[in-house]
Amino acid sequence: MNLWENRNFKPMLLKTREKPFRSSDYIFELKFDGVRALVFISPNSLSIQSRNGRDLTFLFPELENLKSLVKKRVIFDGELVLFENGKPSFKALQKRLYLKSTEKIKLESFQNPIVYVVFDILYENKDLTHLPLFERKKYLNCYFDTDFFIKCKIIDTEGLVLFKWVKKMDLEGMVAKLKTGKYYINQRTNDFIKIKNSQVASFYIGGYEINKTGLSLAIGEFCNNAFYYVGKVNLHKSHSLYKQVLNCKKDKNFFVNFQDRLFYIKPTLTCKVRFLERTKNNRLRHPILDSDLGKE
Repeated sequence: MNLWENRNFKPMLLKTREKPFRSSDYIFELKFDGVRALVFISPNSLSIQSRNGRDLTFLFPELENLKSLVKKRVIFDGELVLFENGKPSFKALQKRLYLKSTEKIKLESFQNPIVYVVFDILYENKDLTHLPLFERKKYLNCYFDTDFFIKCKIIDTEGLVLFKWVKKMDLEGMVAKLKTGKYYINQRTNDFIKIKNSQVASFYIGGYEINKTGLSLAIGEFCNNAFYYVGKVNLHKSHSLYKQVLNCKKDKNFFVNFQDRLFYIKPTLTCKVRFLERTKNNRLRHPILDSDLGKE
């Protein structure tokens, strides 16, 4: 398949691992809290494509100057990142993803510019995906960093050391990559592994809906004697809580900030949830039951 001509493909996916590790077979990179994007560049053209194939080019006019970096047809894999106070901010980036006004997009490109953090190269006038990662990195290192284009820095072997720094700086996580690994389009292998820096807390179950694999739990917390909704997590049929939740007596909706067509129960059962952060309206980002880590 000609990657340049046939762009209807998705990037390589990442497996999930709970704990960091050390290995001389891997390099380790920061996991930036941004939007995964493939960028197709030639001296005369630029196209930005999300992981799911959405065309994002018009949203980020500040990246047009990336065309000056290349003399060939090139496909990069990386992350669109918006930095606030030196740290990636997904909240700030989200605002830009839904803009439609050309004037607002242009204004944001000056006031809150995006940085494209690049960690792989798939194509340089020819397909590079069959090459091992360390060879692809040699191609990538030929491109210089700019204000809008930054190559992701790597740590060799010492994943435990990098993850301590991730925890200290409260960053999203890190990615472990097999040095000899090839690039497998739209596949999830142990060559790319993400380890997230998640928070863990206990929440009360206030309701549920039934789905094909189990239940979707509406969870919340008490504050000033009121019960507030914070999000939903999936509960698999094999989980020890599954039958407990189904055996709870149906009750009224105890949430003060949430209405939906659910089976509501009195919030007495708790579950431990791992999540990245809380949004401005106090919802959990990427919540997952702590015992279900590794399932995506």
